[in-house]
Amino acid sequence: MSDASGPFAVPNFSQPAVSDDEFDDVDDVDDVDDAEDLDGEYEAEEPTAAPVESATAPVTPPNGGTAQSVLEHIARSIVDEPDAVAVDLSSQRDGIRLDLHVAPSDMGRIIGRRGRVAQALRSVVRAAAAKDGTDATVDIVD
Repeated sequence: MSDASGPFAVPNFSQPAVSDDEFDDVDDVDDVDDAEDLDGEYEAEEPTAAPVESATAPVTPPNGGTAQSVLEHIARSIVDEPDAVAVDLSSQRDGIRLDLHVAPSDMGRIIGRRGRVAQALRSVVRAAAAKDGTDATVDIVD
């Protein structure tokens, strides 16, 4: 058990792994952002144009619209009757409230065993609302 050369041996920290001379050579590797090139002349950087928003770029809906869209999309994907899914959005003082309406036959699918699907929905919608800078609560309505 006193074999010090095995795979679980404690390394010897008394000697540095890299000498100071080698360390100085490695320290100057990231010179990409320097203003001078190799000839010693100053090289001006070209200004970059600001990104132009196109008319087809997706726009984030205001007031929790992202959370509402996410909830509606996921709910429609889970249920048997996607046309019966409706999401009502209302403002509260601490965020937004989303009321999810589904067909009575799909309530079991939305709630899940021991409410696990409902809790997962609430977690994902809360994360989507955080993208808009707000908090969201989801209520499943009969």
